[in-house]
Amino acid sequence: MAEIVNLRTARKARQRADAAAQAAGNRAKFGRTAAEKARDGAEAARAARLLDGARREREGD
Repeated sequence: MAEIVNLRTARKARQRADAAAQAAGNRAKFGRTAAEKARDGAEAARAARLLDGARREREGD
């Protein structure tokens, strides 16, 4: 005897599996840890301080 398959359930299961695979790909592509975000923020702040420290004063102001 053949197994009876509900096509709607099979379609939804396939869509869930596709969505899970896409989510895993997005996590690998875009996901960053809190430590990585903090490191990038600290680096940007350091660069801004360095740039402000090297700025020359204008004579008219």
